[in-house]
Amino acid sequence: MSASPIIVWFRNDLRLADNPALTAAAQASAERGAPVIPLYILEEETGDPPCDPWPLGGAQRWWLHGSLERLATCCARHGSPLLLRRGEPGAVLDALIAETGAECVLWNRRYTPAQTARDAAIKERLKARGIDARSFNAGLLAEPWTVRNKSGGPFKVFTPFWRHLSATLNPPLPTRAPSALKAPAKAPAGDALDSWGLLPTKPDWAAGLRKRWVPGETAALSHLADFLDGPVGAYATERDRPDRDGTSALSPYLAFGEIGPRQVWHAARHAADARPELAPGIDSFLREVGWREFQYHLLHHAPELPDRPLDPRFADFPWREDAAGLLAWQRGRTGYPIVDAGMRQLWETGWMHNRVRMIVASFLVKDLLLPWQEGERWFWDTLVDADLAQNAGNWQWVAGCGADAAPFFRVFNPVLQGEKFDPEGDYVRRYVPELDRLPPRWIHQPWAAPTELLRQAGVRLGDDYPRPIIDHGVARDRALALFEERKRRVEPAS
Repeated sequence: MSASPIIVWFRNDLRLADNPALTAAAQASAERGAPVIPLYILEEETGDPPCDPWPLGGAQRWWLHGSLERLATCCARHGSPLLLRRGEPGAVLDALIAETGAECVLWNRRYTPAQTARDAAIKERLKARGIDARSFNAGLLAEPWTVRNKSGGPFKVFTPFWRHLSATLNPPLPTRAPSALKAPAKAPAGDALDSWGLLPTKPDWAAGLRKRWVPGETAALSHLADFLDGPVGAYATERDRPDRDGTSALSPYLAFGEIGPRQVWHAARHAADARPELAPGIDSFLREVGWREFQYHLLHHAPELPDRPLDPRFADFPWREDAAGLLAWQRGRTGYPIVDAGMRQLWETGWMHNRVRMIVASFLVKDLLLPWQEGERWFWDTLVDADLAQNAGNWQWVAGCGADAAPFFRVFNPVLQGEKFDPEGDYVRRYVPELDRLPPRWIHQPWAAPTELLRQAGVRLGDDYPRPIIDHGVARDRALALFEERKRRVEPAS
Protein backbone atom coordinates (compact mmCIF):
# COMPACT_ATOMS: atom_id res chain seq x y z
CA MET A 1 0.00 0.00 0.00
CA SER A 2 1.13 3.53 -0.73
CA ALA A 3 2.92 5.46 2.00
CA SER A 4 2.51 8.80 0.25
CA PRO A 5 1.69 11.68 2.60
CA ILE A 6 -1.82 12.55 3.73
CA ILE A 7 -2.63 16.26 3.81
CA VAL A 8 -5.10 17.37 6.49
CA TRP A 9 -6.36 20.80 5.52
CA PHE A 10 -7.43 22.72 8.63
CA ARG A 11 -9.89 25.60 8.34
CA ASN A 12 -12.49 26.52 10.99
CA ASP A 13 -11.79 23.26 12.85
CA LEU A 14 -8.68 24.25 14.78
CA ARG A 15 -8.56 21.34 17.21
CA LEU A 16 -7.17 17.82 17.43
CA ALA A 17 -9.98 16.11 19.36
CA ASP A 18 -13.20 15.17 17.58
CA ASN A 19 -11.71 16.25 14.26
CA PRO A 20 -12.99 13.69 11.72
CA ALA A 21 -10.53 14.62 8.97
CA LEU A 22 -7.58 14.33 11.33
CA THR A 23 -8.93 11.11 12.83
CA ALA A 24 -9.26 9.56 9.37
CA ALA A 25 -5.73 10.64 8.50
CA ALA A 26 -4.30 9.19 11.72
CA GLN A 27 -6.07 5.87 11.13
CA ALA A 28 -4.79 5.65 7.55
CA SER A 29 -1.33 6.62 8.73
CA ALA A 30 -1.32 3.84 11.32
CA GLU A 31 -2.48 1.29 8.76
CA ARG A 32 0.08 2.01 6.06
CA GLY A 33 2.77 4.13 7.67
CA ALA A 34 1.91 7.25 5.70
CA PRO A 35 3.08 10.58 7.07
CA VAL A 36 0.52 13.25 7.92
CA ILE A 37 0.94 16.89 6.91
CA PRO A 38 -1.31 19.24 8.92
CA LEU A 39 -1.87 22.32 6.75
CA TYR A 40 -3.50 25.70 7.28
CA ILE A 41 -3.96 28.03 4.32
CA LEU A 42 -4.49 31.74 4.79
CA GLU A 43 -6.84 32.13 1.88
CA GLU A 44 -6.20 35.00 -0.49
CA GLU A 45 -9.32 36.30 -2.15
CA THR A 46 -8.58 35.35 -5.73
CA GLY A 47 -9.36 32.50 -8.04
CA ASP A 48 -12.37 30.65 -9.32
CA PRO A 49 -14.97 30.21 -7.76
CA PRO A 50 -15.11 33.92 -7.01
CA CYS A 51 -13.48 35.25 -3.88
CA ASP A 52 -15.24 35.07 -0.56
CA PRO A 53 -17.17 38.34 -0.10
CA TRP A 54 -16.71 38.03 3.67
CA PRO A 55 -12.94 37.94 4.39
CA LEU A 56 -11.85 37.80 8.01
CA GLY A 57 -12.57 40.87 10.11
CA GLY A 58 -10.02 42.49 12.38
CA ALA A 59 -11.08 40.74 15.59
CA GLN A 60 -11.21 37.38 13.82
CA ARG A 61 -7.68 37.88 12.50
CA TRP A 62 -6.45 38.52 16.05
CA TRP A 63 -8.14 35.35 17.28
CA LEU A 64 -6.86 33.30 14.35
CA HIS A 65 -3.26 34.21 15.17
CA GLY A 66 -3.62 32.97 18.73
CA SER A 67 -5.48 29.85 17.71
CA LEU A 68 -2.89 28.90 15.10
CA GLU A 69 -0.08 29.43 17.63
CA ARG A 70 -1.70 26.92 19.95
CA LEU A 71 -2.64 24.48 17.20
CA ALA A 72 0.96 24.53 15.95
CA THR A 73 2.19 23.68 19.44
CA CYS A 74 -0.29 20.78 19.69
CA CYS A 75 0.62 19.38 16.26
CA ALA A 76 4.32 19.53 17.05
CA ARG A 77 3.78 17.73 20.36
CA HIS A 78 1.92 15.00 18.51
CA GLY A 79 4.77 14.55 16.08
CA SER A 80 4.01 16.47 12.87
CA PRO A 81 4.38 20.25 12.69
CA LEU A 82 1.63 22.48 11.32
CA LEU A 83 2.44 23.82 7.86
CA LEU A 84 1.38 27.39 7.15
CA ARG A 85 0.98 28.67 3.61
CA ARG A 86 -1.01 31.44 2.02
CA GLY A 87 -2.66 31.89 -1.35
CA GLU A 88 -5.57 30.57 -3.36
CA PRO A 89 -6.34 27.20 -1.73
CA GLY A 90 -6.53 25.15 -4.93
CA ALA A 91 -3.15 26.46 -6.08
CA VAL A 92 -1.57 25.93 -2.66
CA LEU A 93 -2.81 22.34 -2.53
CA ASP A 94 -1.62 21.64 -6.07
CA ALA A 95 1.85 22.92 -5.23
CA LEU A 96 2.06 20.92 -2.01
CA ILE A 97 0.88 17.73 -3.75
CA ALA A 98 3.51 18.18 -6.44
CA GLU A 99 6.18 18.85 -3.83
CA THR A 100 5.40 15.92 -1.51
CA GLY A 101 3.74 13.33 -3.74
CA ALA A 102 0.66 13.33 -1.52
CA GLU A 103 -2.23 11.26 -2.87
CA CYS A 104 -4.84 12.07 -0.23
CA VAL A 105 -6.30 15.39 0.98
CA LEU A 106 -8.79 15.42 3.83
CA TRP A 107 -10.75 18.31 5.30
CA ASN A 108 -13.85 19.19 7.28
CA ARG A 109 -16.71 20.92 5.54
CA ARG A 110 -17.58 24.61 5.63
CA TYR A 111 -21.06 25.95 4.99
CA THR A 112 -21.03 29.50 3.65
CA PRO A 113 -22.05 29.82 -0.01
CA ALA A 114 -18.65 30.95 -1.28
CA GLN A 115 -16.74 28.38 0.78
CA THR A 116 -19.04 25.55 -0.26
CA ALA A 117 -18.61 26.43 -3.94
CA ARG A 118 -14.85 26.71 -3.63
CA ASP A 119 -14.52 23.42 -1.74
CA ALA A 120 -16.68 21.59 -4.28
CA ALA A 121 -14.55 22.86 -7.15
CA ILE A 122 -11.33 21.87 -5.39
CA LYS A 123 -12.63 18.39 -4.61
CA GLU A 124 -13.73 17.86 -8.20
CA ARG A 125 -10.35 18.92 -9.60
CA LEU A 126 -8.42 16.76 -7.15
CA LYS A 127 -10.53 13.68 -7.84
CA ALA A 128 -10.15 14.18 -11.58
CA ARG A 129 -6.38 13.87 -11.04
CA GLY A 130 -6.76 10.66 -9.02
CA ILE A 131 -6.28 12.30 -5.64
CA ASP A 132 -8.30 10.87 -2.77
CA ALA A 133 -10.18 14.01 -1.68
CA ARG A 134 -12.70 13.60 1.13
CA SER A 135 -14.59 15.94 3.44
CA PHE A 136 -16.28 15.39 6.80
CA ASN A 137 -18.71 17.07 9.18
CA ALA A 138 -16.92 18.55 12.16
CA GLY A 139 -18.89 21.73 12.74
CA LEU A 140 -22.59 20.85 13.04
CA LEU A 141 -24.78 18.36 14.84
CA ALA A 142 -26.61 17.64 11.58
CA GLU A 143 -25.87 18.51 7.97
CA PRO A 144 -28.24 21.31 6.88
CA TRP A 145 -29.61 19.36 3.93
CA THR A 146 -30.59 16.37 6.07
CA VAL A 147 -33.13 18.17 8.27
CA ARG A 148 -36.54 18.33 6.56
CA ASN A 149 -40.05 19.18 7.63
CA LYS A 150 -43.04 16.88 7.07
CA SER A 151 -43.42 18.18 3.53
CA GLY A 152 -39.81 17.41 2.74
CA GLY A 153 -38.79 21.05 2.64
CA PRO A 154 -36.62 23.22 4.88
CA PHE A 155 -37.83 24.60 8.18
CA LYS A 156 -38.55 28.32 8.36
CA VAL A 157 -39.43 28.60 12.06
CA PHE A 158 -37.08 27.61 14.86
CA THR A 159 -39.42 25.92 17.33
CA PRO A 160 -40.58 23.11 14.99
CA PHE A 161 -37.03 22.84 13.66
CA TRP A 162 -35.67 22.30 17.16
CA ARG A 163 -38.51 20.00 18.16
CA HIS A 164 -37.74 17.80 15.16
CA LEU A 165 -33.96 17.96 15.50
CA SER A 166 -33.81 17.30 19.24
CA ALA A 167 -36.21 14.37 18.90
CA THR A 168 -34.26 12.70 16.09
CA LEU A 169 -30.70 13.73 16.90
CA ASN A 170 -28.19 11.11 17.94
CA PRO A 171 -24.75 12.63 17.29
CA PRO A 172 -21.81 10.24 17.43
CA LEU A 173 -19.59 10.35 20.45
CA PRO A 174 -16.66 12.73 20.03
CA THR A 175 -13.31 11.11 19.26
CA ARG A 176 -10.10 11.66 21.15
CA ALA A 177 -7.12 13.44 19.65
CA PRO A 178 -4.75 11.07 17.83
CA SER A 179 -2.04 9.75 20.11
CA ALA A 180 0.63 10.57 17.53
CA LEU A 181 1.05 11.96 14.03
CA LYS A 182 3.82 10.67 11.79
CA ALA A 183 5.81 13.49 10.24
CA PRO A 184 7.19 13.39 6.69
CA ALA A 185 10.89 12.61 6.41
CA LYS A 186 11.47 16.11 5.05
CA ALA A 187 9.10 18.78 6.31
CA PRO A 188 7.87 21.13 3.55
CA ALA A 189 8.81 24.76 4.00
CA GLY A 190 6.07 27.08 5.19
CA ASP A 191 5.41 30.62 6.33
CA ALA A 192 6.17 32.06 9.74
CA LEU A 193 2.90 32.98 11.43
CA ASP A 194 4.12 36.48 12.27
CA SER A 195 4.68 37.18 8.57
CA TRP A 196 0.94 37.07 7.99
CA GLY A 197 0.35 40.31 9.87
CA LEU A 198 -2.80 39.10 11.60
CA LEU A 199 -2.18 41.11 14.75
CA PRO A 200 -2.92 44.85 14.94
CA THR A 201 0.15 47.03 15.42
CA LYS A 202 -0.46 50.66 14.48
CA PRO A 203 -2.49 51.11 16.55
CA ASP A 204 -2.54 47.99 18.72
CA TRP A 205 -6.22 47.98 19.68
CA ALA A 206 -6.24 44.40 21.01
CA ALA A 207 -5.30 44.97 24.68
CA GLY A 208 -8.87 44.30 25.80
CA LEU A 209 -9.04 41.15 23.71
CA ARG A 210 -5.82 39.83 25.22
CA LYS A 211 -7.12 40.56 28.70
CA ARG A 212 -10.47 38.83 28.07
CA TRP A 213 -9.61 35.82 25.91
CA VAL A 214 -7.20 32.92 25.47
CA PRO A 215 -7.80 31.26 22.10
CA GLY A 216 -7.24 27.57 21.50
CA GLU A 217 -8.58 24.09 22.10
CA THR A 218 -7.40 23.82 25.71
CA ALA A 219 -9.13 27.05 26.69
CA ALA A 220 -12.31 25.97 24.90
CA LEU A 221 -12.52 22.72 26.85
CA SER A 222 -11.79 24.58 30.08
CA HIS A 223 -14.61 27.08 29.39
CA LEU A 224 -17.04 24.23 28.77
CA ALA A 225 -16.03 22.36 31.92
CA ASP A 226 -16.27 25.48 34.09
CA PHE A 227 -19.69 26.33 32.68
CA LEU A 228 -21.10 22.84 33.21
CA ASP A 229 -19.62 22.73 36.70
CA GLY A 230 -21.97 25.43 37.97
CA PRO A 231 -23.32 28.36 35.94
CA VAL A 232 -25.35 26.13 33.62
CA GLY A 233 -27.75 25.34 36.48
CA ALA A 234 -29.11 28.90 36.41
CA TYR A 235 -28.62 29.42 32.69
CA ALA A 236 -32.34 29.60 31.89
CA THR A 237 -32.65 32.82 33.89
CA GLU A 238 -29.10 34.14 34.20
CA ARG A 239 -28.33 34.08 30.47
CA ASP A 240 -30.27 37.34 30.04
CA ARG A 241 -28.29 39.20 32.73
CA PRO A 242 -25.28 41.02 31.24
CA ASP A 243 -24.25 42.11 34.75
CA ARG A 244 -23.49 38.49 35.64
CA ASP A 245 -21.31 35.74 34.19
CA GLY A 246 -24.16 33.42 33.33
CA THR A 247 -23.25 32.33 29.81
CA SER A 248 -20.79 29.78 28.46
CA ALA A 249 -18.69 32.26 26.41
CA LEU A 250 -18.10 29.39 23.96
CA SER A 251 -19.18 31.24 20.81
CA PRO A 252 -15.69 32.21 19.53
CA TYR A 253 -14.37 28.73 20.23
CA LEU A 254 -17.24 27.23 18.24
CA ALA A 255 -16.75 29.76 15.45
CA PHE A 256 -13.12 28.73 15.01
CA GLY A 257 -13.78 25.06 15.65
CA GLU A 258 -11.56 24.88 18.72
CA ILE A 259 -14.42 22.89 20.18
CA GLY A 260 -17.14 21.07 18.26
CA PRO A 261 -20.89 20.89 18.85
CA ARG A 262 -20.74 17.13 19.42
CA GLN A 263 -18.34 17.70 22.29
CA VAL A 264 -20.65 20.34 23.75
CA TRP A 265 -23.75 18.19 23.29
CA HIS A 266 -22.39 15.04 24.91
CA ALA A 267 -20.66 16.89 27.75
CA ALA A 268 -23.90 18.71 28.54
CA ARG A 269 -25.99 15.54 28.40
CA HIS A 270 -23.47 13.75 30.62
CA ALA A 271 -23.67 16.59 33.14
CA ALA A 272 -27.48 16.42 33.14
CA ASP A 273 -27.37 12.66 33.75
CA ALA A 274 -24.90 13.08 36.60
CA ARG A 275 -26.73 16.02 38.19
CA PRO A 276 -30.45 16.01 37.32
CA GLU A 277 -30.96 19.38 39.01
CA LEU A 278 -28.98 20.94 36.13
CA ALA A 279 -31.39 19.64 33.50
CA PRO A 280 -33.50 22.84 33.06
CA GLY A 281 -30.42 24.97 32.52
CA ILE A 282 -28.83 22.41 30.22
CA ASP A 283 -32.00 22.11 28.15
CA SER A 284 -32.05 25.88 27.76
CA PHE A 285 -28.36 25.90 26.85
CA LEU A 286 -28.72 23.15 24.24
CA ARG A 287 -31.63 25.03 22.73
CA GLU A 288 -29.16 27.83 22.00
CA VAL A 289 -26.86 25.28 20.37
CA GLY A 290 -29.91 24.34 18.32
CA TRP A 291 -30.40 27.99 17.34
CA ARG A 292 -26.86 27.91 15.92
CA GLU A 293 -27.81 24.87 13.87
CA PHE A 294 -30.96 26.65 12.66
CA GLN A 295 -28.96 29.58 11.29
CA TYR A 296 -26.81 27.22 9.23
CA HIS A 297 -29.99 25.50 8.06
CA LEU A 298 -31.30 28.89 6.87
CA LEU A 299 -28.03 29.84 5.19
CA HIS A 300 -27.86 26.56 3.29
CA HIS A 301 -31.36 26.92 1.92
CA ALA A 302 -31.17 30.70 1.46
CA PRO A 303 -27.62 31.60 0.43
CA GLU A 304 -28.69 35.23 -0.03
CA LEU A 305 -29.18 35.50 3.77
CA PRO A 306 -26.14 37.75 4.42
CA ASP A 307 -27.14 40.29 1.80
CA ARG A 308 -30.89 40.33 1.18
CA PRO A 309 -33.93 40.06 3.48
CA LEU A 310 -35.66 36.71 3.52
CA ASP A 311 -39.01 38.50 3.72
CA PRO A 312 -39.51 40.07 0.26
CA ARG A 313 -41.66 42.81 1.79
CA PHE A 314 -38.44 44.39 3.02
CA ALA A 315 -36.57 44.28 -0.30
CA ASP A 316 -37.02 48.02 -0.88
CA PHE A 317 -37.68 49.21 2.65
CA PRO A 318 -36.92 52.96 2.98
CA TRP A 319 -33.98 52.75 5.35
CA ARG A 320 -32.41 56.08 6.33
CA GLU A 321 -28.91 57.37 5.74
CA ASP A 322 -27.41 58.84 8.89
CA ALA A 323 -23.61 58.76 9.07
CA ALA A 324 -23.55 60.65 12.38
CA GLY A 325 -26.09 58.31 13.96
CA LEU A 326 -24.20 55.23 12.74
CA LEU A 327 -20.93 56.57 14.14
CA ALA A 328 -22.53 57.37 17.51
CA TRP A 329 -23.88 53.81 17.64
CA GLN A 330 -20.51 52.29 16.71
CA ARG A 331 -18.65 54.33 19.34
CA GLY A 332 -21.17 53.81 22.14
CA ARG A 333 -22.21 57.47 22.22
CA THR A 334 -25.98 57.25 21.67
CA GLY A 335 -26.97 58.60 25.07
CA TYR A 336 -28.73 55.34 25.98
CA PRO A 337 -26.49 53.67 28.62
CA ILE A 338 -27.36 50.01 27.95
CA VAL A 339 -26.77 50.51 24.22
CA ASP A 340 -23.52 52.35 24.78
CA ALA A 341 -22.29 49.78 27.31
CA GLY A 342 -22.86 47.01 24.79
CA MET A 343 -21.07 48.78 21.97
CA ARG A 344 -18.13 49.59 24.21
CA GLN A 345 -17.96 46.03 25.47
CA LEU A 346 -17.81 44.93 21.85
CA TRP A 347 -14.98 47.31 21.01
CA GLU A 348 -13.02 46.51 24.16
CA THR A 349 -13.40 42.73 24.28
CA GLY A 350 -14.52 41.65 20.80
CA TRP A 351 -17.69 40.17 22.28
CA MET A 352 -21.08 41.30 23.55
CA HIS A 353 -23.64 39.68 25.79
CA ASN A 354 -26.46 38.17 23.73
CA ARG A 355 -29.30 40.09 25.40
CA VAL A 356 -27.45 43.33 24.74
CA ARG A 357 -26.81 42.31 21.12
CA MET A 358 -30.58 42.28 20.64
CA ILE A 359 -30.95 45.66 22.33
CA VAL A 360 -28.25 47.42 20.30
CA ALA A 361 -29.47 45.81 17.07
CA SER A 362 -33.04 46.93 17.72
CA PHE A 363 -31.79 50.46 18.39
CA LEU A 364 -29.95 50.58 15.07
CA VAL A 365 -32.72 49.24 12.85
CA LYS A 366 -35.82 50.41 14.72
CA ASP A 367 -34.83 53.65 16.48
CA LEU A 368 -32.34 54.93 13.91
CA LEU A 369 -33.96 53.16 10.93
CA LEU A 370 -30.55 52.26 9.58
CA PRO A 371 -30.23 49.10 7.45
CA TRP A 372 -29.46 45.90 9.29
CA GLN A 373 -26.58 45.29 6.87
CA GLU A 374 -24.70 48.18 8.50
CA GLY A 375 -24.87 46.42 11.84
CA GLU A 376 -24.01 43.10 10.25
CA ARG A 377 -20.83 44.57 8.74
CA TRP A 378 -19.78 46.25 11.99
CA PHE A 379 -20.28 43.07 13.99
CA TRP A 380 -18.38 41.09 11.37
CA ASP A 381 -15.30 43.25 11.82
CA THR A 382 -15.42 43.62 15.61
CA LEU A 383 -16.68 40.27 16.95
CA VAL A 384 -14.20 37.52 17.79
CA ASP A 385 -17.10 35.07 17.33
CA ALA A 386 -18.18 36.47 13.96
CA ASP A 387 -19.92 33.69 12.06
CA LEU A 388 -21.66 34.38 8.77
CA ALA A 389 -24.77 32.29 9.42
CA GLN A 390 -25.27 33.53 12.98
CA ASN A 391 -24.48 37.15 12.16
CA ALA A 392 -26.80 37.38 9.16
CA GLY A 393 -29.62 35.32 10.63
CA ASN A 394 -29.66 37.17 13.95
CA TRP A 395 -29.58 40.61 12.38
CA GLN A 396 -32.48 39.69 10.13
CA TRP A 397 -34.34 38.26 13.12
CA VAL A 398 -34.08 41.55 15.01
CA ALA A 399 -34.97 43.57 11.91
CA GLY A 400 -38.10 41.47 11.47
CA CYS A 401 -37.25 40.54 7.89
CA GLY A 402 -35.79 37.09 8.46
CA ALA A 403 -37.06 33.67 9.43
CA ASP A 404 -38.86 32.65 12.59
CA ALA A 405 -41.64 34.44 14.44
CA ALA A 406 -39.85 37.75 14.93
CA PRO A 407 -42.53 40.37 14.23
CA PHE A 408 -41.57 43.73 12.84
CA PHE A 409 -43.39 45.42 15.75
CA ARG A 410 -40.93 44.09 18.36
CA VAL A 411 -39.05 47.27 19.34
CA PHE A 412 -36.82 47.05 22.41
CA ASN A 413 -37.09 49.97 24.82
CA PRO A 414 -33.47 50.53 25.92
CA VAL A 415 -34.48 52.05 29.26
CA LEU A 416 -36.85 49.24 30.22
CA GLN A 417 -34.44 46.59 28.97
CA GLY A 418 -31.66 48.09 31.07
CA GLU A 419 -33.82 48.30 34.16
CA LYS A 420 -35.00 44.70 33.76
CA PHE A 421 -31.75 42.96 32.93
CA ASP A 422 -29.19 45.26 34.60
CA PRO A 423 -31.27 46.43 37.57
CA GLU A 424 -28.40 47.76 39.70
CA GLY A 425 -26.57 49.22 36.69
CA ASP A 426 -23.44 47.14 37.26
CA TYR A 427 -23.04 46.30 33.57
CA VAL A 428 -23.41 49.93 32.55
CA ARG A 429 -20.94 51.07 35.23
CA ARG A 430 -18.37 48.58 33.92
CA TYR A 431 -18.36 49.95 30.39
CA VAL A 432 -19.71 53.50 30.83
CA PRO A 433 -17.66 54.59 33.85
CA GLU A 434 -18.66 58.24 33.47
CA LEU A 435 -22.04 57.23 34.92
CA ASP A 436 -20.55 55.22 37.78
CA ARG A 437 -21.85 57.47 40.56
CA LEU A 438 -25.45 57.55 39.40
CA PRO A 439 -27.89 55.51 41.52
CA PRO A 440 -29.72 52.56 39.91
CA ARG A 441 -32.94 54.57 39.55
CA TRP A 442 -31.34 56.95 37.06
CA ILE A 443 -28.44 55.08 35.50
CA HIS A 444 -30.48 53.86 32.54
CA GLN A 445 -32.02 57.28 31.87
CA PRO A 446 -29.57 59.93 33.11
CA TRP A 447 -31.34 62.68 31.15
CA ALA A 448 -34.32 62.29 33.47
CA ALA A 449 -32.27 62.58 36.67
CA PRO A 450 -32.60 65.73 38.82
CA THR A 451 -30.05 68.40 37.97
CA GLU A 452 -28.58 68.44 41.47
CA LEU A 453 -28.16 64.66 41.48
CA LEU A 454 -26.32 64.83 38.15
CA ARG A 455 -24.03 67.51 39.58
CA GLN A 456 -23.28 65.40 42.64
CA ALA A 457 -22.53 62.40 40.42
CA GLY A 458 -20.16 64.47 38.29
CA VAL A 459 -22.22 63.96 35.13
CA ARG A 460 -22.55 66.82 32.67
CA LEU A 461 -24.93 65.75 29.95
CA GLY A 462 -23.70 66.77 26.53
CA ASP A 463 -20.14 66.90 27.85
CA ASP A 464 -19.16 63.89 29.99
CA TYR A 465 -21.93 61.81 28.50
CA PRO A 466 -24.13 62.55 25.46
CA ARG A 467 -27.79 63.35 25.59
CA PRO A 468 -29.94 60.81 23.69
CA ILE A 469 -29.38 61.22 19.97
CA ILE A 470 -33.05 60.39 19.37
CA ASP A 471 -36.25 60.21 21.41
CA HIS A 472 -37.09 56.52 21.70
CA GLY A 473 -40.84 57.07 21.89
CA VAL A 474 -40.89 59.19 18.75
CA ALA A 475 -38.55 56.78 16.96
CA ARG A 476 -40.68 53.78 17.92
CA ASP A 477 -43.83 55.38 16.54
CA ARG A 478 -42.03 56.29 13.34
CA ALA A 479 -40.71 52.76 12.87
CA LEU A 480 -44.05 51.13 13.56
CA ALA A 481 -45.81 53.44 11.11
CA LEU A 482 -43.32 52.59 8.37
CA PHE A 483 -43.47 48.88 9.06
CA GLU A 484 -47.26 48.88 9.17
CA GLU A 485 -47.44 50.83 5.91
CA ARG A 486 -45.09 48.34 4.31
CA LYS A 487 -47.17 45.43 5.52
CA ARG A 488 -50.42 46.93 4.16
CA ARG A 489 -48.85 47.88 0.84
CA VAL A 490 -47.34 44.49 0.10
CA GLU A 491 -49.92 42.10 1.47
CA PRO A 492 -52.53 41.11 -1.13
CA ALA A 493 -56.09 42.23 -0.60
CA SER A 494 -58.30 39.70 1.12
